[in-house]
Amino acid sequence: MSSKNQIVVTGGAGYIGSHTVLELYSAGFEAIIIDDFRNSKPWILDRIEELIGEKPIHYAIDCSDEKALDEVFSKHQNILGLIHFAADKAVGESVSLPVKYYQNNVGSLVAVLNVLKKYGVEHLVFSSSCTVYGEPDNPIVTEQTKIQNATSPYGATKIVCEQLIQFEVTASEALKGTLLRYFNPIGAHQSALIGELPQGVPNNLVPYITQTAKGIREQLTVYGSDYDTPDGTNIRDYIHVVDLARAHVNAIQWSVKQPGKFCEAFNLGTGTGSSVLEI
Repeated sequence: MSSKNQIVVTGGAGYIGSHTVLELYSAGFEAIIIDDFRNSKPWILDRIEELIGEKPIHYAIDCSDEKALDEVFSKHQNILGLIHFAADKAVGESVSLPVKYYQNNVGSLVAVLNVLKKYGVEHLVFSSSCTVYGEPDNPIVTEQTKIQNATSPYGATKIVCEQLIQFEVTASEALKGTLLRYFNPIGAHQSALIGELPQGVPNNLVPYITQTAKGIREQLTVYGSDYDTPDGTNIRDYIHVVDLARAHVNAIQWSVKQPGKFCEAFNLGTGTGSSVLEI
């Protein structure tokens, strides 16, 4: 039985989740990975094992299955907190399959909140998105920027999940909720053993670039050339996945130090945008 503080990572075999697992070990925690591989591959666990020097704890369950989640928590006595990544995340697909996105994204959070409450786990870090800001008047957003109406079912689920966490914090005795909002994670671990692994056609720019460079795709198409930017292409804030992973670990460490319950949102990014052509 491990004596380390344990952090449950839902979606822990995914792109950001797997990097966060590594950073948790680097920070002295032990991760409990929950991932049914719908957006990842089982061999990611082998890569994690190679990097941390031990077999990671893993449960191949659906996070919306509250009974299965309960069984995981019942087996471990040192769970300090939970980082919740598990969600469907393709904006275009969410427009075609809105029920799927609500069922998985909101349903999994409901199950997580019920289990956290049952076992008295106080620290929740929620992987949210800057999509909650919609199409703001000012493209530079702060945590005080107004939450807008969602432009997709995916974005709507992030807003609903943030609201649900806020409501649960208000109703609970001790829950501490940290909401992390960001766009466009890119890059890979310095070992190159783990990185972004798109299933099918990529939804993000950088995998398109790398796959085109490797010859997997014949050409790269840039959509839009008349944006009000220096080169006419869209500008976004890109953040390295390892920085993003460390931010999630920092959020757990920060949460532990805070007195009383709270629900706090943080934007994550470099603060300096890059255009599509620059990338």
